[in-house]
Amino acid sequence: MAKVLVDTHEGIGTVTFNHDAHRNALSKALIDEFIAVLHHLHREQVRAVVIRANPGATVWSAGHDFRELPTKGADPLAYRDPLERMIRAVEHFSAPVIGMIDGSVWGGAFELALVCDLLTGSHNASFAITPAKIGVPYNSSGLTHFINALGMSTVKEMFFTAYPIDAERALQIGILNRLVPTSDLDTVTYDLAHAIAANSPLSISVVKEQLRILGNAHPLSPETFERIQSLRQAVFDSHDYAEGTRAILEKRAPVFTGR
Repeated sequence: MAKVLVDTHEGIGTVTFNHDAHRNALSKALIDEFIAVLHHLHREQVRAVVIRANPGATVWSAGHDFRELPTKGADPLAYRDPLERMIRAVEHFSAPVIGMIDGSVWGGAFELALVCDLLTGSHNASFAITPAKIGVPYNSSGLTHFINALGMSTVKEMFFTAYPIDAERALQIGILNRLVPTSDLDTVTYDLAHAIAANSPLSISVVKEQLRILGNAHPLSPETFERIQSLRQAVFDSHDYAEGTRAILEKRAPVFTGR
């Protein structure tokens, strides 16, 4: 069964996560299908894309598939890893991408949602970033996405506590562009998509790329970059990283020791 469904209508592509049994976890198989679908929609020259879960799903995506986390010492968020390729595919897609959220969003899926150009959500939407729960040091490009979208204070709170935020707060701090009842979510989302599709695709494509470049215009010196990579590698080599990944697979709470 396909883990990602695609439909095109009136210049709008709809991409639906279709792996409810695993809470739409972002496995390599799902990501490969997702990227292939985006390539198809690019060839179709769609004017806007909507990413959604199946109607009635309580989880938009649970984030990184923990069954595929690398063993101790390996970076699960390296440049060529599946989740990073998925995020770049959305960032670089030529037309605006709208995330339609009617459920919870966890971990790396939250970053995926943030790189969408617009987010609509119902009151069932919630967002959490949880690397601290499993001992993973998030990568610098991902942190930049969070800082640009949320601001430093909110990013610190969410990463340090791993607490979810509800839909109302998500609207207040600018994660969601629209917050509506579930019964209105399809209408509101596709009204936005049709409004985009009616405008100049060339103009929108250029502005989207400008905004992406300007939003990421925070250069690091080579020395700073190497220091960050060294700090992250120390975590991947740690007891806590091995304990966090093992605890997830064994369905128990991790016991972190700081080693």
